[in-house]
Parts: sequence; C-alpha cells; structure tokens
Amino acid sequence: MKVFVYGGTGLVSGGLIELLLKKGHHVTAGSRNPSAQKKTDRLEWVQTDAFKPELGQDGLKGADAVFLFSPPGYTNQYDILKPWIDSAKKHGVKKVVLMTAMGVDSAPPEAPMRKLELYLESSGLKYVILRPNWFMQNFHTFWISGILKDKKIYFPGGDAKTSFIHSHDISASALAVLESDTFNNSAYNLTGKEALTHSEVAKILSSATGLGIEYADITPEAFKSGLLSAGLPEDYSDFLVMIAGALKAGYSSAVLDNVQKLTGKAPLSFEEYAKENKAKWQG
Repeated sequence: MKVFVYGGTGLVSGGLIELLLKKGHHVTAGSRNPSAQKKTDRLEWVQTDAFKPELGQDGLKGADAVFLFSPPGYTNQYDILKPWIDSAKKHGVKKVVLMTAMGVDSAPPEAPMRKLELYLESSGLKYVILRPNWFMQNFHTFWISGILKDKKIYFPGGDAKTSFIHSHDISASALAVLESDTFNNSAYNLTGKEALTHSEVAKILSSATGLGIEYADITPEAFKSGLLSAGLPEDYSDFLVMIAGALKAGYSSAVLDNVQKLTGKAPLSFEEYAKENKAKWQG
C-alpha cells in the first residue's frame, strides 16, 4: 500500500510509520519541517500546517489510505482535518483511519472532534475511527516537569482509575485497520490492559526508577495555571481541564479488549512502560 500519514513526527504517527515501513508499505508523511526528516526509498515527506490545511494535500495523490489524527494543542480539529477528508475523497483514497479520543462519541454533535467523526462517517469513504484513552507517555512528556523537580505527579484526577494505553499499541491498532478491511466503517475505543489510579501509577514509577514519586491531586484551577505556564493556549488548556474532569468522574476507567481484537496481541502494561522509560525520570 501507499499510505499518507498526517503529522508524521507524533508519537502514534511516528510509530505507525515505522510499522508500515517494516511491512513493506510506502509512506508519504506530513511535517511542518519536512526537510529535517529522514527520507528513504519508501518514505517521503511533505509540508503540512494546522493553520493551512490545504498545504501538503498533493501528498494524497496515489495514496490507498490515510491516517489522520487531531493534533495536540488545538481545539478546532474539525476545521483542521475536514479539508483532508474532502481531499482524500477527491483523490480517490480508499480508506481513512482517524484517531480522536476515548469518550468523543458521548460529546455533543457540535463539539469539534465529534463533528469531525460524524463528517467522516457520512463522507461515503471507508473509514475506521480509533479512540484511545489517556496515553502512558504523558508521564514522561506533559507531566514530567513536576516529577523531575519535585518527584510529584501534579494532576486533578482524584482517586479515579484510568486504563492508560501505550502509544505503540495505538500505532499497532492503526496498522491493523489499515491493512485489513475486516474493521471498516466502525469505531473502537482503545485502552490498556489494566485500570490504575494516579497513586498506583506513582508507586509503579517509584519502583521502576528507585525514586520516591508521589501523586499530588491538585485543583482544576492549579492544573490550568500549570498548563498556561507551560505555554499551552487557553482554549486548549480549558479542553484539558474538561477531559481531566471526565477522568476524575470515572469515565476513563473501562478496560476493553479492542487492542487484542485488532492486533491479535494483548496491550502493554504500565509496568512495561515504566521500565522502558525509567531513564527519563531519573534525569
């Protein structure tokens, strides 16, 4: 196949590119800085920009399938990705795989991410929607500052459990639905193999690193203040506060078997993730 991968330097998209190339497929990937990316005989890069959705759409020419995802940091996912769905249809792409987030199907139809899902479902294209739960990788990206400075996970999650998922399992699920028509015109919530509280996560990270990491259950206001201080836009900070509230209310606790169903393999555990990345928290 020839597959177009939007935002090819992301965690999930980057992992998907590796898997596609290992399986012998050809990939065209989007990046804001394509000249800085490594090209091969089966991987080429084009420039894309969330603020200019029309940029890079020529990369869809000859593509059999497209992988799209809602780019982090933006709340207007519908405006960013609708033109790509339209262009995929125009270029005769056979299938679109869209990654959104677990719980989007419960959002009102006017919510940008849900509006995008509904638009794809009504587009006439073959599609698969993947809705992953909170990423394990957040603990060595978004939340790492507090761990490195204070040995604390600052998050307003209370004692709610979350079935965190490894980004590799999302990439593997995306590969599976791209390669098979068995799953077409369906949506799948993706979770890890267990549901953990943030206190339990802190214990696992402490065990893996030898550090005494603790969970600090902060207020939504303090959470938003930290996000703004890190440079995130206010509208996206409000979005993260909202979905953190849904987590605290228990909406992220379900443990599902969809990764196994799609890939034939059980998802990775949080302990495996912690051991794999322990050097990141040890500084």
